[in-house]
Amino acid sequence: MKQQTLEELIPAAMDIVVHAGDARLYARNALKAVQEQDFEKADAELKQAQHEIELAHASQTTIVQNEARGAEYEYSMLFNHAQDTLMTINSEIELTRSLVDTFRVYSGMISQLAAQTQANQSEVCA
Repeated sequence: MKQQTLEELIPAAMDIVVHAGDARLYARNALKAVQEQDFEKADAELKQAQHEIELAHASQTTIVQNEARGAEYEYSMLFNHAQDTLMTINSEIELTRSLVDTFRVYSGMISQLAAQTQANQSEVCA
């Protein structure tokens, strides 16, 4: 088995942290867009978040596949942190996606109620 050095783990860890961090930023932007009821922007931000988290995951997968092929790595607290970050932000993206969908439904329901209320008021006034 070939012993791998931290020279391979550290760049992978940094890629994970950077891309996952960018993914978190896009997910937060999606929530801000929902607060403004701009669901198209929220969808676009979530698409970017998904792209970034996939890039982060690809960096992790490379290391995991290398280990599966027999490579041995020194323990790296940074890589461990990167994996935790990836997992946490991936969960945040999934939760954000669910919140965007939920608020999209509620927004539609509120619009329908407003239209019905306006129609009822028009009938009363007529």
